[in-house]
Amino acid sequence: MHRTVVLDVVGLTPSLIGEHTPRIAAFASDRATIDAVVPAVTCTAQSTYMTGLAPSDHGIVANGWYFRDLSEIWLWRQSNRLVQGDKLWDVGRAKDASFTCANTFWWYAMNTRADVSLTPRPLYCADGLKLPDFYAYPLHLRDEFNEKFGTFPLFNFWGPNTSIESSDWIARSAMEVEARYAPTLQLVYLPHLDYCLQREGPKADLSKDLGEIDQVVGGLIDHFRDKGSRLILLSEYGIVPVSRPVYPNRVLRDAGMLEVKVDLGLEYLDQGSCRAFAVVDHQIAHVYVRDESDRAAVRELFTGLPGIGAVLDDEGKRAYGLDHHRSGEVVLLAEPDSWFAYYFWLDDDKAPDYARMVEIHRKPGFDPCELYIDPEITLPYLNVGMSLARKALGFRYTMEVTPLDPGLVKGSHGLVTPDADAPVFLSSEPRFVRGSSMAATSVRDRILDHVFLD
Repeated sequence: MHRTVVLDVVGLTPSLIGEHTPRIAAFASDRATIDAVVPAVTCTAQSTYMTGLAPSDHGIVANGWYFRDLSEIWLWRQSNRLVQGDKLWDVGRAKDASFTCANTFWWYAMNTRADVSLTPRPLYCADGLKLPDFYAYPLHLRDEFNEKFGTFPLFNFWGPNTSIESSDWIARSAMEVEARYAPTLQLVYLPHLDYCLQREGPKADLSKDLGEIDQVVGGLIDHFRDKGSRLILLSEYGIVPVSRPVYPNRVLRDAGMLEVKVDLGLEYLDQGSCRAFAVVDHQIAHVYVRDESDRAAVRELFTGLPGIGAVLDDEGKRAYGLDHHRSGEVVLLAEPDSWFAYYFWLDDDKAPDYARMVEIHRKPGFDPCELYIDPEITLPYLNVGMSLARKALGFRYTMEVTPLDPGLVKGSHGLVTPDADAPVFLSSEPRFVRGSSMAATSVRDRILDHVFLD
């Protein structure tokens, strides 16, 4: 076997490789693009890379979905048992019992049969506090890595304070995993470009961010080459410019199909009593329709609506590899310049309390506005500082800084993109690249080729 490291540089595309990424550009002259799976989002793409299966088979139909038996919407779950099918480590061990695998911040890293796992995992205290932390297996690694590298920078991993710091922390942890375990295969997640591409858009001046991730990647290339490892550098999707948010839940509300309940004067989605509602995720929306008799009406509501590129029924879902029971009865795909916002309220004064917070687990959909500080807040950093002071003194506090303006968002993803904006596959072993493009479902076997073929 040949020890192999996979660096997942999220959002990297051929159009971004150039003068600001000299280390990445020099890494491999033979490059392939990946025909992204739909939806081209983190959990779905990584699950396809891990299993070699389409979402219809591995079941990860987005970064989250409606759990019908609970009548609850859950995004960003972390149990690997949600991913159906044999994973990289299962296939590797079947080929050679001595095969080992470390999952360094790829998603679904808990309850897994990987030998080593690291993943973001805040501490949610009984009094409502959320403290930065991460989960590790073996369990002792959590305290040891926090002591060695400092507390995992959760608030630099997601939110308005995102920075290279989180990717750098992950890179240092990957080198420590190598030093301690020398796994046959290590999967490393480097998310930095994902944030700036959504916040600023792919047409902005990204020279600083590209230079920062290039330096981190270059350090990992040097380190793992010195250890004799083969290297793969890939990405999950391309991020495209967007200028038009679409609100499927407001469409359903106007049609009398969506229900809200009022708590303390604020509105909350009551999905269990809705005839139909949408769980949105970047450029895809799963519309869950309670009664079969309403499906045609729901499809008609969205057909031809500006910003919506496709309305998928059962046949359409099969064509896109999304015919899984976790998918909505109707699936919407956005136009390339559009994306889906989860908003269901009609008056911002009645928006739920979580709407103005970085709160990834309560919202019925992904919210890229969490990457911004509300420009309407006077002296925003003073506001944040006062909230943190209350936290330090042991008082309850809320960090209500997220704007309610989807027009701020400049980049999104979820669709198959043209070659220049497609995800990439680069390798230290050009013979395993095999052509100028590859299916997302073939990535798992290409990774295993690096391990098992000479």
